[in-house]
Formats: sequence, C-alpha cells, structure tokens
Amino acid sequence: MMRIGIRLAISGLVLASIVVAAGGVHALWWQTASASTRELAATINSQIVAAVEREILSIADQARAAHTSIRTLFLQNVLETREADKREFVLLSQLQAHPTLSWIAFGWPDGSFFAAHRLGDRELEMMEISVADGADKRRADRYKVITGDIEFETRSFERTDFVVTRQQWYEVAIKNDIPRWLEVSNHPVGERRALAYAGPIDVYTMRQGVLAIMIEYARLSRFLSRLAVGKSGAAFIIGQSGMTIAAPDPAADELHAQRSTPHPLLAAAHRALRLSEGVYDPDFGPARSLRVSDANADFTVSLAPLAFPGWTLATVIPQAELTGAVDATIRRLLVGLALLVVVAGIVSAYLARRIIATPLVKVAAELRHVERFELERVRRHPSRLSEIENLSTTIADMASGLSAFRKYIPAELVKSLVSRGIAAHPGGAIRPMTVMFSDIAGFTGMSERLGEDVIPLLSRYLEIMSTQVSGQRGTIDKFIGDAVMAFWGAPVENADHALDACRAALAGQQAIRAAGLADDNGGPLGVRIGVNSGDMLVGNIGSHLRLNYTVLGDAVNIASRLEAVNKEYGTEIIIGEETRRLAGAGIHARELDRLMVYGRAGGLRIFELVAMAAPSVVPPAWIATYERGLEQYRRRNFVAARVMFREVLVARKTDRAAQVMIERCDALIAKPPNDDWMATSAMRTK
Repeated sequence: MMRIGIRLAISGLVLASIVVAAGGVHALWWQTASASTRELAATINSQIVAAVEREILSIADQARAAHTSIRTLFLQNVLETREADKREFVLLSQLQAHPTLSWIAFGWPDGSFFAAHRLGDRELEMMEISVADGADKRRADRYKVITGDIEFETRSFERTDFVVTRQQWYEVAIKNDIPRWLEVSNHPVGERRALAYAGPIDVYTMRQGVLAIMIEYARLSRFLSRLAVGKSGAAFIIGQSGMTIAAPDPAADELHAQRSTPHPLLAAAHRALRLSEGVYDPDFGPARSLRVSDANADFTVSLAPLAFPGWTLATVIPQAELTGAVDATIRRLLVGLALLVVVAGIVSAYLARRIIATPLVKVAAELRHVERFELERVRRHPSRLSEIENLSTTIADMASGLSAFRKYIPAELVKSLVSRGIAAHPGGAIRPMTVMFSDIAGFTGMSERLGEDVIPLLSRYLEIMSTQVSGQRGTIDKFIGDAVMAFWGAPVENADHALDACRAALAGQQAIRAAGLADDNGGPLGVRIGVNSGDMLVGNIGSHLRLNYTVLGDAVNIASRLEAVNKEYGTEIIIGEETRRLAGAGIHARELDRLMVYGRAGGLRIFELVAMAAPSVVPPAWIATYERGLEQYRRRNFVAARVMFREVLVARKTDRAAQVMIERCDALIAKPPNDDWMATSAMRTK
C-alpha cells in the first residue's frame, strides 16, 4: 500500500480542489474560444472568397464586354478584319480601357495573326504575323503608356514558329458558334499560362476568324498579393489536378511571370486538397475548412469553389495567428493557476508543518543519510514533542557510533553498493575487470629500522594512492600492510577499466614523487605496481557474519605477481597482456618479456607502462630498440639481440631490463639452447 506524508496529504487535498475548479473553468473557456476561432476563420474566408469572386467576375465581364464590342464593330461593318490601322486603334483602345486584360488577339484561317498585348503597366505591344510577309516572321510595335495616351517606341521583326491555327483555343472556337472560356499556355512570346474568352467572328455568314480576349494568370497572382488574409496568411487559386493557377506575387504581370520559388504556404493548400479528396467537390461545393500541419506549424485551410469549372480558392492562415490571443490567454491562465497553486500549497504546507509534519520529515531525512552511509550529514533536530526529540537524538548517536568504523571500511564502496541495491549477502558474478596491486620497495626492512615512525610515511603513501585510484573511478579493495589492492569495473560498470587503471598507476607514481616521500635513507620512496585485466569473480565474499566486496581469480593473482616482478626488471609499473590489449593506443608501453604462467600455453607477455598517450607525448626511441632486440632474442638471434639491448643501455644507462636480457643472451651464446627451447621465463617471486 502506498503511503504519503501528512503535509503532502493536506496540501494535496487543497490543491486538488483548486485544480478541479480551475480545470472546469478552463475547459468551458477553451470551448468558447475554439468556437470563436472557427467563426473568425470562416468570416475571413468568406470575405476573401467574396473579394476573389468579385475580381474574377469583373475580369470575366471586362473580357466579355471587350469581345462583344469588337465583334459588334466587325458585324456592323464599322471595322473590317483586314483594316490594319482601324483594327490596331480599336484593339489598343480596348486594352487601355480594360486594365485587367492581357491580350486581344485575332486569328485568320490562313494562319495570319494580329494581337494587342499588355506589357506590364507601362507598355503595350502590337504584333502581327502575316502570311503575306512570311508566316515565320512576327512584327512587333512597342508603345509607351503615358497619361491619357500612348507613344510609339520601337518596331522589331523576329522569327517565330507560332501558328495560330494550331492553337487549341483557335481550333475549339472556330468550330463553335458562341464564345467560350478556354485555357491558353502558348503565345507568340512563349509559354505564359492564361485564360481566354474566344469565339468566332462571322460577317455576312462568312467566318472571318477567331477573336480571343486573354487574361494571363500573372494578373490573378498580382491581385491575390493585394488581399489581406489575416496578418500572415495567403490565398491561392488551384485548378483541376492540383495545378496552381495563381499564388500571391506583387511583381507578377505580363513581363514578369509568377516567381518560380513556391510560396511558403502553398504546400499547405495542396495538402488540404489531397486530404479533402472525396469530401470536397471543386465544381459543386460546398466550401470546406480543415487543419493541416507540417514540420514547423499548423494551418487552417478553407477550400471554396470559384466561378470557373474546377477552380478552387484555398485560403491558408497559420493556426498561431488565429489562436494567438487564445494561447496568450491560456498562458496567463496557467500562470495565474500556478501562482494560485503555489500560494495554496504554501499555506497548506505551513499549517501541516506547524502541527507535526516538519519534525517527522527531518527525522526521516536523517534516516536516509544513515541508509546511504552519509553519516557526516546526520544532525539532531529539537522538537516540542518529546518522542520526536528522543528519536532524533537516538539517530544522531547511532550515526556517531557508525562513523567510528568509516576508517576501517571503504565508505564510497558501501555507498555505491547501497545506492544500487546490492544486498549484503554472499554472492557474486564473473565480469571483465582490471585489478591493481601497489607495494613499497623494501618496506619490511624500512619498517624494522623506523619502528613506529614508519606510520606517518605509510599513511601519506596510502592516502596518495587512494586519492589517485578514486580519481580514476577505481575502488579501493583493501590495504594489506604497505600494499594497496584496487579494482575497476565494479560495482559500477566501466568500459575503460584498463585505461583508467593505467592512468591511476602513472598518476600515483607521479604524485608520490611530487610529494617528496623518502625512505629512511633519504632516497625517493620506491613503489612497485602491477596491473592485470581479465575475467574475475566480483561480489560479496565471506559469510553471513563477515563480508568483503572483493575480486577473486587467476587474473587477480597474476596482478599480484606482476607487482613483484618489477623487482627483477628494475621497473615501476608492469601490466599484463590483456591490459595492454584493452588500453590500446591510449598508452605507451614496452614489452618486457614472456613469463611462464600456470594454465596459459606459451606464457604471458608482460609490458612496462611508460606513459599515457597524448599528442604532446612521443614514445622514447629506446622502446622500439628494446622490442626489436626482444624479437631477435625469440628468434634465437642472440648476438643481434645483445647488440640492440646494448644500444638501449647506451640511451638509458640504468635500464635493468636491458641488462637482464644481455645476461641471458651471453649465457645462451655460451651454451646454445635445445630445439625445444622457448623464450619464456619463469616467475622467481610468488
């Protein structure tokens, strides 16, 4: 059964009532605000739809009016289709009178073509493709629009492959009796998408040709850019099959096509059309509104059919714009609610604390310190209640008694075991780890000579080594006289246990030298270290009466032997073969020899740890020289090996390992080994 404290219970009841009431008010307000947001979006959409429809109807009316006017002039013989001067005047006048029209064009059955073309807001163009002049030549006259008039600028002739009789709008219109709306993409000046109102011209029942009034879609894009769709929204006209008819572009006109870079909100409009397939009909409606999202924002998209078949007006408004005020109000409500909860919590907690909760909470916290072995943090807490006062005093006395044992056990290890829930009963597991043994050279004789004066020196040495081990995530196992046993990889797993152990060994040697520790003869204190890695049994070893969290196994025994082997080779730190492999490029080490080890065929390769690898640390050249000599030694090239070992002595006069190998080479040269000889040495120490 879950239990809670008195203070939490009282505070929880007060806060729960506040939260429930505030939640009900918030839900009611949110529902009202959401409805208002939807109504606002619908209002904006209806206004935009009405404005766009008015513009489209206005353009359509202008196109029909221009077509009717010019057609009437032809029918009444006021103007003949081949009268170039009058025809040019009429077409230019109509184009000036209707600023939304882009083209007024006439095509004859023989392939001749004549058109007035608007070039933005400041220029007009009259063009003609005449069979008499050659159907592949286009004449173009440019006019500058001035106030109330036009002014001729230039005339040019260009080659063209435009043939009016091959255009779809011409082919459809010439076969019908009444004008109709058609889509146009190909013009004498190139590809420009437009809408054309095209119909035949008959004079005295003779079909003269086709008259077309065209509005380029760029004009619609320019109109859409002037619409205010909220603060940052946009409106788009999308045709059948998802084709974009027009997107807001203030620079679009007959000279400047719609920008090739898609409008940032266009993707939301197309996504809304795809999502509404099957429930929205662009020909018969009704309008539909839905929310769509992309990686950056949410949008409200309204879809409404327009007058032209298959055309849809998509109005896209960022959701943040519609709900910005709502979100801001919600934030204010949340802040107010949070303040209310805080105030109510403080008041309720204060009342509960004054009665009984605070003394109990403090005592429970002290018990937690004891549980985590944080004895230095345990304090006495006076209380008006004698029972709580006695309990607090008892806990403090218990912590004081336990503190006396901290110097006899590894406190950090106990904390780690407790925090990980490792029970205090015998048991363990096999785990890949690294173990280290360190020992003071000649400590036995030194302790006899110094007597009790050796204790300060020993304490300082143990303190330095313990600090370096702990600093490299290691665990102190035990002190055995002057020996320090430590391991890496438990109770906290450590993938870099070998590298951290090497770093701790080097740091320990360096710290001892920096501290100036000296033996009884005044010389530097010599410390030998052995490091080895492998699978070890780690856990609580012992009985139910006495446990020791430690490591066991052959890899541990070998590490102890390696520490002693330093004496034979005159080295300070020897590491095992597995430690060398795991540390890899993280260290600089010299292979010393191969030792005979029980249970390992071919012996164990041992290495002297020289330094940690770093860009600024270059391994000494004598390491490579020694290892080449070792290779020759193993190949029975004892003379060559001795030469290389002597080179090491030249570079490093006090290298005991090289001297040992020279003595072996001399003995083997004097008495060559048998055929079954192996370059493996036996350990002389236990």
